[in-house]
Amino acid sequence: MIGIKQSTQEKVIGVISDTHGLLRPQAVDALAGVDMILHAGDIGNSAVLDALRDIAPVVAVRGNNDKGKWADSLADWEVVEAGAISIYMLHNLKEININPVGLFDAVISGHSHKPAVEERRGVLYVNPGSAGPRRFSLPVSVAQLKIKANKLTAKLIELSV
Repeated sequence: MIGIKQSTQEKVIGVISDTHGLLRPQAVDALAGVDMILHAGDIGNSAVLDALRDIAPVVAVRGNNDKGKWADSLADWEVVEAGAISIYMLHNLKEININPVGLFDAVISGHSHKPAVEERRGVLYVNPGSAGPRRFSLPVSVAQLKIKANKLTAKLIELSV
């Protein structure tokens, strides 16, 4: 389990996925100033993670396209604690093998390249979409989680590319 300490101040977590080896300057700008970055897989290479670590601590999971020695240390899923907020992260939501209700406040995933924020049965599901090469007519985007007074909110940020 990885996390950031609880605080009375607002915490902001940047969420990114499906960079596929391309870390756009617009994504770096959108993530500037966050307390932590979660990368939901299909990173593409270690240079993306290195660049993100220059912004904030990074927690990343392996995507279906993350292959090679650089990706060997990445887990298929991670649990992140941010104060009293508990987050489950994996690449492909269709592969979740637990019921997060009552265990986690949020589930972070990528894979589909379709940005989405949805609450179901008290769990916030966030897919930041793809921040890498554009796929089809889908937007290029990242997300932000905000934690204040143990309340979690999420917003999508479409990048102008």
